[in-house]
Amino acid sequence: MRPPGPIVWVGVEDRVRVSRGWQLPALLVGVLGLAAGTVGCGSDPQPGSMAGPEGTAEADAKPGSSVVPPISTRQSVSVSDPCALLDPQDRSRAGLTSPGKSTTVAGSPVCDYVEPGAFGVSVTLDRDTDLEELRVGMADAEDIRVGAAPALRVADREADDGTCSVLLESGETGTRSGIRTVHVDVTMADFRDTSQACERATTVAEAIESELT
Repeated sequence: MRPPGPIVWVGVEDRVRVSRGWQLPALLVGVLGLAAGTVGCGSDPQPGSMAGPEGTAEADAKPGSSVVPPISTRQSVSVSDPCALLDPQDRSRAGLTSPGKSTTVAGSPVCDYVEPGAFGVSVTLDRDTDLEELRVGMADAEDIRVGAAPALRVADREADDGTCSVLLESGETGTRSGIRTVHVDVTMADFRDTSQACERATTVAEAIESELT
């Protein structure tokens, strides 16, 4: 079980758990501008076959006939893949310029996003811990709602350490996939401006919530 509350991860390979902050798993190197690049999942979708040049359904359609628009890829998102929960528009709203990188931490699927020198975002699918369990012993936890979902926001406003987590209760779709909670963790590169970190975490959580209901 991945324990409640933020975690600081030190190093790239050895993820050493210390006292506070879901400091992004293996993201600190990248956030500080040392990562060479990310090989990601959730890459931008290619144009659909219905809206192309000669040889596509649109080009071959007879005059007067209607062309059925392509089905949105959002309808087939895999809840088991955290990188699939944010499409290019969602990433843009959160200030993310590239797809995330899939990894696993303590058996949980994780998607890491890095904006070198600026901030990092981590999305974790937790199959072991529900929201009430996460709440236990978390003095900084604040009850909020993200869309229709109950959630916790975890941040130390007084420390202003540039970290913030939004822990989101899994909706119907997530529950069917065995997901109990989704953790969105943001770390600012300079470890300042917790308010901005929370704003980014909430933006990402709002996009994810729509996929879980």
